[in-house]
Amino acid sequence: MIFTVMGVPKDNQPHILKWGILSAIVFRIIFILLGVGLINLFHHVIYLFGAILIYASYKMLKDKEDKIDYENNFLIKYMRKHFNIHTGFEKNKFFIKKNGKTYVTSLFLTLLLIESSDIIFAVDSIPAVISITKDTFIIITSNIFAILGLRALYFALSGLVDLFHYLKYGVGLILFFVGIKMLISEIFIIPTTISMGVIIFLLTASVILSLISKKGKTKEI
Repeated sequence: MIFTVMGVPKDNQPHILKWGILSAIVFRIIFILLGVGLINLFHHVIYLFGAILIYASYKMLKDKEDKIDYENNFLIKYMRKHFNIHTGFEKNKFFIKKNGKTYVTSLFLTLLLIESSDIIFAVDSIPAVISITKDTFIIITSNIFAILGLRALYFALSGLVDLFHYLKYGVGLILFFVGIKMLISEIFIIPTTISMGVIIFLLTASVILSLISKKGKTKEI
């Protein structure tokens, strides 16, 4: 979505992804350490994390497509106010010099948008993984492997995202389930095997429903 909004050429996308993922790993590690530290100091924070996941589930299940309003993004507005902006793409350069002045390119603005979006997603994903384990090493390494895996699969996934229309509903229900799990953790601990079974079932069901729906639409055409 960000690449489309910013009009980033395909040749420049791998370069942004590389730096975006390196930055995402740094931010995720910071958030994970803060999150685990808060839970260790104040156990009741887990209820706040559960509420965050349920709210994220609600937003995802509203059936409303998210639109990226980069014009009102805080970082973009700040950059435009304090720096010279070059709206074009100069190969893979984030900064260029013209007439003795330094300009920020659209490539760097795109990177800022990606990072600000990743921080928003981290608010949902970090509580979700903390609900599975409190082991900092496992949380950090699983996040790093997930991010690196998505980097490798990005171009395949970007072509398949429209195929699985119901996948976001499956993910929304998973967030709701994990949020409830965190809220009732003091009363009843849901075993990890049951949690994994529910997650696999919801993901599989959403994919199958998407394929059936796509097949039905194809026949109608």
